[in-house]
Formats: sequence, structure tokens, C-alpha cells
Amino acid sequence: MPPRTRYTGNRAERGFTYIGILLAVALIGISLAAIGSTWSLQIKRAKEQDLIHVGQAYRRAIASYYRSGPAGVHAYPTSLSDLISDPRTPQLQRHLRQLYADPMTGNADWRLVKTPDGFIVGVASQSNQAPLKRANFDVWEAEFENAACICDWEFVFLPQLVHEESVQP
Repeated sequence: MPPRTRYTGNRAERGFTYIGILLAVALIGISLAAIGSTWSLQIKRAKEQDLIHVGQAYRRAIASYYRSGPAGVHAYPTSLSDLISDPRTPQLQRHLRQLYADPMTGNADWRLVKTPDGFIVGVASQSNQAPLKRANFDVWEAEFENAACICDWEFVFLPQLVHEESVQP
């Protein structure tokens, strides 16, 4: 008696399950790629928001340092560590609680914006990425609109540009 064989169906039906599985894997891959892209954009958006928040903290700290000089003498800091512990006064005076890392690079590698004589007036990110945010900035960051690079976002305190009544920075 010949051995029994399984019924495999019509020749045209062979491979139908294989093609169905391949199609399902392709659809899952496309879906995961779309989710990954959206997730990446959300992370970049959050990093840009953090950069604005940290940059404003540095700008306020530089303004505080500038305005609180002994005997009314206004001066900018020579290093960012001067914002944590003001060397101009004998008692501890903090203008910033800690030195923050650049949210875009993850390091404390800020590009320092300095006066010609070497004093720090602001900070900027070292990141060369193009920003996602291009509009709807606060008044203090209006110059950030349509910047080609995040490194163009400079958080600077210049007293001649700020009225003493508006104490935002």
C-alpha cells in the first residue's frame, strides 16, 4: 500500500499564507517607522523647549549678576561658575543654582557669547541642527524666528536693550 500524503490543496493556493505573513510584517514595519519618526520629532521639540527654558535661566542669572555688583558697579561674569558663587562679595551669593547642560548636546559645552574684553553676556547651544520651532517666540527671543541653526539662538543679556521696569531677564 502506498504511503498516505496530506492534502495540500490546489497548486494556486500554495504560498498564500507566506505572502500574507510577508504583507503583515511589511505593514508592521511601516507603522513602526512612522511611530519612530513621530517620536523623534516629539523628543526634538521637547529638547528645544528645554533649551529655551535653560537659556532663559542663564540670561536671568547674567542679568542678576550684572545688577547686583557691589557699590552699584555693573559688571558681567568672567565664567559661568561665577553665576553659582559670586566672587565679588564675601558672603555666598547665587545667581544660578547649578550649571545646566545644553539640552541639545547633553553636555555643558555652551558656546559663550562674550564682550570684546572677554566678559560673558550670554550663552548659545553648540548644536548645528535646524530648529523645528520657527515662530511664536516670546518677546525676548524674537530674533530666533527663522534661524537657520539652533546655534543661532543666543540667550544674551544687554542692559541697553532692556528697560529697568520690565524685569523679565
